[in-house]
Amino acid sequence: MRNLVAAALVFSSGLAFADEGQWQPYQMPSIADKLKARGIDIPAEQLADLTRHPMNAVVGLGYCTASFVSPQGLVVTNHHCAYKAIQYNSSKEKNYLADGFLATSMDKEPSAGPNERLYVTEAVTDVSAKVTDGLPLEPLERVEAIESRQKAIIKECESDDNYRCAVRSFHNGLEYYLIKQLMIRDVRLVYAPPESVGSYGGDIDNYEYPRHSGDFTFLRAYVGKDGKPADFSESNIPYQPKSFLKVNASGVKAGDGVFVAGYPGSTSRYRLTTELEFASNWLYPTDAKRFQSRIDTIEAMGAENAELAIKYAGTVAGMANRMKKLNGLLDGFKATDITAIKRKQEQEFMAWYASHGDAKQMDELKALIIESQQQYQTNYYFVNAQSSDLLGAANSLYRLAKEKQKPDAEREQGYQERDLKMFADKLKRIDKSFDVRVDKVLWQADIESYLAQPNRVAVLDEQLNLSDSAALGSKLDSLYGATSLIDQATRLGWMDKSPAEFEQSSDPFIKLAVALYDTRMAQEKAEKTLDGKLSIARPAMMKAIIAFNKDKGLPVYPDANGTLRITYGMVDGYQSRDALYKQPFTKLDGIVAKHTGVEPFNAPQKVLDAIKAGNLGSHKVDDLYPDARSFICKLFSCLDKPEAFGSVPVNFLSSVDTTGGNSGSPVFNGKGELVGLNFDSTYEAITKDWFFNPEITRAIHVDIRYILWMMDKVDNAQNLLSEMDLVRN
Repeated sequence: MRNLVAAALVFSSGLAFADEGQWQPYQMPSIADKLKARGIDIPAEQLADLTRHPMNAVVGLGYCTASFVSPQGLVVTNHHCAYKAIQYNSSKEKNYLADGFLATSMDKEPSAGPNERLYVTEAVTDVSAKVTDGLPLEPLERVEAIESRQKAIIKECESDDNYRCAVRSFHNGLEYYLIKQLMIRDVRLVYAPPESVGSYGGDIDNYEYPRHSGDFTFLRAYVGKDGKPADFSESNIPYQPKSFLKVNASGVKAGDGVFVAGYPGSTSRYRLTTELEFASNWLYPTDAKRFQSRIDTIEAMGAENAELAIKYAGTVAGMANRMKKLNGLLDGFKATDITAIKRKQEQEFMAWYASHGDAKQMDELKALIIESQQQYQTNYYFVNAQSSDLLGAANSLYRLAKEKQKPDAEREQGYQERDLKMFADKLKRIDKSFDVRVDKVLWQADIESYLAQPNRVAVLDEQLNLSDSAALGSKLDSLYGATSLIDQATRLGWMDKSPAEFEQSSDPFIKLAVALYDTRMAQEKAEKTLDGKLSIARPAMMKAIIAFNKDKGLPVYPDANGTLRITYGMVDGYQSRDALYKQPFTKLDGIVAKHTGVEPFNAPQKVLDAIKAGNLGSHKVDDLYPDARSFICKLFSCLDKPEAFGSVPVNFLSSVDTTGGNSGSPVFNGKGELVGLNFDSTYEAITKDWFFNPEITRAIHVDIRYILWMMDKVDNAQNLLSEMDLVRN
């Protein structure tokens, strides 16, 4: 029957056109016809307006996306996005990672951590002319002028301390936009399923499909009694957002149009072939090897110490996700030969460019890219050889002391007065994800990798006496044994000390940071000088690439850069390989079928019991594939029984164009109602960071009906359901 369902879906769906593009909201009116063709009825002009629903309900976490779903500041995002908040509140006695967490009332909602933030984008303004007009040509002066202008624009924007502003580069420096965001500083944990739900299938299923992950968690935004953002306080009250999303409990079906709003991190679709080859041949394999080694080390140590495992759970999860993505990119490059595709595209562009541009500019850009790659490779192992959390803190603290000698406007970004609160919170957070034993072993491994390659730095070798590598372990033991930076109060105290006090310190990590400072600054200067050269070459080439794409009628949108974007598509499966069609929905039945009782396929007993009892309630869907069933039942009348198709949908696929940072993004139906959460991509689609292939590019979403079923029938989160505005078709 499965093959018949797949055949029917092939007949009833299929992509009429490529749903490519991570569009800036202001661009929505320019693609209104494409939205309409996908069945998205909400006006494009409304999506372009960040002060109106639903865009003002979409929020950033700084690394993921979330959305308001109640008038009391309730926020939903992915479980893996809230992982560190769950870990922050976990202990051996109360392991919320393993057991899940539900606050049955607001007074039981704990802080998600001192540096957790919610960012509500309220305005995006084109400031290209302010940043780029009349820039000097000398490379270092140029990049410093760009930074200076960005800081001046940001300072003017942040006249109200409740806002966080940033000036971001688009199209490789061709354009600059000012992003103004309300920053909510009191974020609390509300409800998280156990990891055996939130990450069901673990790393084995990561980037795979079919998938059965309940990757969702609820947080809440709190503010002071005056309604303005404030630091954590028991007297704070829930934030009342300007709008929140209606939740459509009927969900979606195959062929429905959907759109996603969120903060995709980074793509490289306009990069040159030589950059793809560098990533494929050196960068990705090198990073993946390092991540795997670090994961293996932490997991081995964590297997013998539960408290240590909890402390590093978020770190391991982040590295595992990144490592599998890197391996997926490498596999995808081979399977689809993305390099050949990019090379062909580049040849087409160069043929056009021959009569529209200056070939010398392309040669100059390629030379600068090669120089940049060589610079990165030269510094790579030296940077990793400073990977200790304590050395990282010491480096940052000494840099802060040096920067504080300058007027605030001249300080490096990250060390200005506006940054000090988050700087301190980062120092505090170390306690929850740090253990001397793990830090030392990981650092030693990075130093040994540094020792095995030729790009050595004399000052590091001298300070750690690396000429005697056999004694490295005991040398590091002495550093950790003599430092006081393990103590949080001591770390915070160094924020107020002068450079002279650092230079007179006997703390071994402080001494090492002081000794490395000049070398680190020289490397930073060299990097900025090269950035200055690229700030001329890349925008010029990007301008030509945009003109080329417009001539061909291709979509023109900026590469992802962590700013708010909208992408659209449809609920649809795909042909993953010969004779294997992957249907767009998975169901509860798949959880039971995969269950082994052994991690990561160890579904909680309460979930299995609810499924076995048929306790599905109103969340059950009798007909996930109505068109397919109609087709099948014309052939086999005996199958014309809706109950034969009924279950609760768990995950679903769509053709929306997403990448890292879109995790937790709300998935909307055509009316702008919440129908799911984006959390992953299929393995075949990972290469979309470089090339969008509409035939196989699919994003994976948690179905809202599974979230509601978990809340209603498994975890009894009725207090939260009563807050939400649930609607049905």
